[in-house]
Amino acid sequence: MFVDMAKIFVQGGKGGNGAVAFRREKYEPAGGPAGGDGGKGGSVILQVDEGLKTLMDFRYKKHFKSQNGEDGKNKKQFGKKGEDLILKVPPGTIVKDAETGIIIADLKEHLQTYVVAKGGRGGYGNAKFTTSTRQAPRFAKPGEKGKEGWIVLELKLIADVGLIGFPNVGKSTLLSIISDAKPKIGNYHFTTLTPNLGVVRIGEGESYVVADIPGLIEGAHEGVGLGHEFLRHIERTRLLVHLIDTSGQEGRDPVEDFHKINEELKKYSTKLAGRPQIVVGNKMDLPGSKDGYERLKEDVEKLNYPTYSISAATNKGVETLKYDIWNKLKEIGEPESLYEEIDERKLYEFNNKKDDKIVIRKENDIYIVEGYAMERLVDSTNFGDYESLTHFQNVIRKKGIVEELKKLGIKEEDIVSVCGVEFEFFE
Repeated sequence: MFVDMAKIFVQGGKGGNGAVAFRREKYEPAGGPAGGDGGKGGSVILQVDEGLKTLMDFRYKKHFKSQNGEDGKNKKQFGKKGEDLILKVPPGTIVKDAETGIIIADLKEHLQTYVVAKGGRGGYGNAKFTTSTRQAPRFAKPGEKGKEGWIVLELKLIADVGLIGFPNVGKSTLLSIISDAKPKIGNYHFTTLTPNLGVVRIGEGESYVVADIPGLIEGAHEGVGLGHEFLRHIERTRLLVHLIDTSGQEGRDPVEDFHKINEELKKYSTKLAGRPQIVVGNKMDLPGSKDGYERLKEDVEKLNYPTYSISAATNKGVETLKYDIWNKLKEIGEPESLYEEIDERKLYEFNNKKDDKIVIRKENDIYIVEGYAMERLVDSTNFGDYESLTHFQNVIRKKGIVEELKKLGIKEEDIVSVCGVEFEFFE
């Protein structure tokens, strides 16, 4: 089975908590704070493996989390860093943010990596909070949560040439002749249910890759038939070889077929429709094919597309086509990118903004304050320690939470719940 798209949830490991500890050794009566920092959480990393051809590994397992960092220890010992989780993907994998649809990575080269969910930082131990006026802090910072979220992995085959056309026009047969591919071939629609790749060898160190794509039908740009699978996999190709049955034996007109396919390309992507194209009339060994090809050639040449006539069944014209495709590829060079990739740093900025969001609302006479920033503040506060509690109150005021509560109508002695911890409100 060919799996070319997967939606998965990735989560970086939580950073270890900082420790609250004091030195209590025989000859060190005033040893002071000695809590170590927590270890950094492991990250979830995508890595390209050229041996993989599908996203099958993500078909059944959808959630992936890397290891948490260890908590800090006594004697200022740091916690151990969490191990990264490496997820292998095939070359040609596009990574999208599931919520926004923004493309965040394009993984093409063998062993190329991308950190898709960064591990959280470890929290500081109480040894980090000593000052000239605070000699024995009894609080530490918790580790940060790792980045998390749903992403979409989408495989777009990396091929130089895409064979396009309606079902049963001879694409698989042509691929088997000009390359080392061994596709299944039969005389019925949708013989090719999954893309086939073949390497066409021209000479010593000279070759190109051809993708035989599932047949296209009208409405493909809307996902009808195998449409989206077809269109997705030709996005990377530098050259389209448009194969058309010139015999008309299936009741279709070659000229109409040509325009219908190109209309589907245009509706899916104007950039894709602008790719260089070679038009090939196939099945020239069958009755009626000569007339069909002449009409096709007359129409296509108005668009300045080169045309060829072949018979994949008898190999007539195939060798010339094979070498002319190579020459055309050398002339084309690299194609223009179909999308703009977002900078990784911008993605983390975007995620951080989401993490900093604080929600303040009133529910059944209780004022509720929630958000990841508040969770971290609550976790890092020792409510039995005066200095730690003062720090908590100062942060609440600096973030404007008290002002927002007043706007909601809070009064003296009303109950405020900050991430599940309840307080009475006093000015």
